[in-house]
Amino acid sequence: GVYQDNLSGPGGVFAAEGWACTRSGDALAGQNAAWIEVTFRDATGNVLALYRSALITSNALAGGAFPKNTWIDLPVTNQYNPNTFAITNSTKSLVAPEGTSFVRYQVTFQGDANGSAGSVYFDDLTLVQTGGGPMGNWNIVWSDEFSGTSINPATWTYDTGNGSGGWGNNELEYYTSQRQNACVSNGLLHIVALHQSTNGFHYTSARMKTQGLFTAQYGRLEFRAKLPTGAGYWPALWMMPEDSVYGGWAASGEIDVMENIGTVPTNVLGTIHFGGAYPKQAQSYGPSCNFLPGDSVTNFHNYLLDWTTNAITWCLDGRLYETQTNWWSSSNPADPSIRNPYPAPFNEPFYIIMNLAEGGTLGGTPDNSVFPGDMQVDYVRFYNLTAPLQLSATDRKSTRLNSSHLGI
Repeated sequence: GVYQDNLSGPGGVFAAEGWACTRSGDALAGQNAAWIEVTFRDATGNVLALYRSALITSNALAGGAFPKNTWIDLPVTNQYNPNTFAITNSTKSLVAPEGTSFVRYQVTFQGDANGSAGSVYFDDLTLVQTGGGPMGNWNIVWSDEFSGTSINPATWTYDTGNGSGGWGNNELEYYTSQRQNACVSNGLLHIVALHQSTNGFHYTSARMKTQGLFTAQYGRLEFRAKLPTGAGYWPALWMMPEDSVYGGWAASGEIDVMENIGTVPTNVLGTIHFGGAYPKQAQSYGPSCNFLPGDSVTNFHNYLLDWTTNAITWCLDGRLYETQTNWWSSSNPADPSIRNPYPAPFNEPFYIIMNLAEGGTLGGTPDNSVFPGDMQVDYVRFYNLTAPLQLSATDRKSTRLNSSHLGI
């Protein structure tokens, strides 16, 4: 069938429904069936909980056959055992169990062995979170909301200069830590690319990082940003290992949360780099994510990476679009076939990098007419699965009144 994967987490509570119709001229025949289905899945896609609407067949609903030429509301209320497909419960509250990474809303069609004909039409398909935190039991453990008047030096530091050969990518900018290239104002971080000559280069920008200040090993990284467009721009948010324990790039890994090619404002990329040390590295590209018609990176969007022990997934505005589960790391620079145990290299602490490059492998030749470029970041947040905060209240005689759990 047709499905959409959306971000979720343990403890999230959802409700789902949709409208269905069959026409008198092509109603379902034989043992054909159709239904609406919601499944909660772990990061690798395994089904943890299964919910369905009533099944549409030639005799599916109470009172006889599914009515023809009439739109019928189908709430998703039947809970099934995901292993036996037996109904176990009836409820309007669809609860994400432990281990949930995302929720899949799916319209499913099942044909019979006789090739019987028939069609079902669906409309107004709805999945709404009704309880739990925005990400279930995922809670913020580190963030920068950029609500002050300056960049916090306890949170961010900088790479400066042009690196070795344009940071290994033939980039054309010279990174600085100057306010003209990186500043906070009106609740936003601005990383600004300028057509400006300095130190023998014709462009300046900023590359900020949490190296030595914050690292993470597994969790969810989210940032909300809008990006500039035009030839030469290459904005990115990515992660690198704090300690390259498996060797030089890319044996110790690189995780690209979001990259954009400035001439393609309707598409973003998520990538992991791994394998042997350069030039024996490997990478997993795509599928990339295309925006809906009329939308692009020039509007604010939420970019999120979910990183577990055996899967890395990418989401745009809560919609999952890429999953990677296969990678490796060589323990011998001379022989990449000698490998470290999986899940190396993505089992070590990584730090965060944000930058706006000009030129290089993805940026291409800059168009000087599009400068300056402003990459605006609303926030950067890192989440982990943490226990809810316990609150208790006592009277003046120290007699306990009640206790409750509040997820934050």
